[in-house]
Amino acid sequence: MPYIADNKQKFADLDFNIENQDQLRKKANGGNSILFSYPPDEENQYINKARELYSEKVEFIDVSKLLLSYIDKDGWDAFSEYYKDFRNTPYLVFRSDDPETDLFDLIISAIKQASENEKIPFLIRSGCLYGTGIENVNIMEHRDVMSLKHPLVIFYPSKISEDNIYFLNFKPASKYRCTLVK
Repeated sequence: MPYIADNKQKFADLDFNIENQDQLRKKANGGNSILFSYPPDEENQYINKARELYSEKVEFIDVSKLLLSYIDKDGWDAFSEYYKDFRNTPYLVFRSDDPETDLFDLIISAIKQASENEKIPFLIRSGCLYGTGIENVNIMEHRDVMSLKHPLVIFYPSKISEDNIYFLNFKPASKYRCTLVK
């Protein structure tokens, strides 16, 4: 359905889920997240509309900027070498249990900071997570996200079929710890 025809209802559904957090937790199997689904080729329109509607009460967390920040921390050459060292397990570059700050840590930290600022965290440009090994469910099930004062909203470029949601229109995705706005 084209953006203009369907954005009003989607944003109304998003508002309802944000404002009814107790009901959200029941529908989301105890989770505290909302997947806001839209066609990948309409991402800019949805983000721009969200900025227009929510600029006062929301903190937009841009995954693409966090990814660049993560790479820039040590520089491209160092990142490239590090990535090559983990070519068989590239997900360990972006999300590992070691004490070094990785992309996953940056995302969770930004979400926590938004909450501490009394803002609703909106995670945008989540398509950048493809290939990192960081799945939406990893973020949604993180203890800090589960205990947020406001729900986490993940802007999710996807296609929805009768039986599943497909991240970037092709990768089956989990919607277990969230409610889906489609």
